[in-house]
Amino acid sequence: MEETVKQAEATEVRTFTQDEVNAIISDRLKRAESKYEDYDELKEKAAKLDEIEEKNKTELERATERADALKAELDGIKKANEVRDIRQRVAEETGVPVSLITEDTEEACKAQAEAIANFAKPAGYPTVKDAGEVSRVGKPTTREQFAKWAENI
Repeated sequence: MEETVKQAEATEVRTFTQDEVNAIISDRLKRAESKYEDYDELKEKAAKLDEIEEKNKTELERATERADALKAELDGIKKANEVRDIRQRVAEETGVPVSLITEDTEEACKAQAEAIANFAKPAGYPTVKDAGEVSRVGKPTTREQFAKWAENI
């Protein structure tokens, strides 16, 4: 029985007046504003700390960073040269222009070049039954009729 009384008290709904709600909201807003009051100051301090840390870096650390950046650039150039050489070699082997080959690996370049070569392969000339002679079906032209008449004279 004691538990049911506690549950009933716990489930009681409390109502607030408008003044109480306004007071609660303004109190929370004040706490939120005070929480971020020093944000700009902290941001400025963090920037100064970053500047001090940059100044305190040793010459070796700066040189290491520069070397890493240059190594990454060199690796990119080596990869580009390797791909260019692969494309050139495949183009020479297959007879396909190097500008049409866009793949990055040798196997893919070869497959692409073969597909291009097969597509561009001429189907051949059509066969002509009359060996290329001009032939007419039907009535001869006026010139032909006159030539035949002149032969008979």
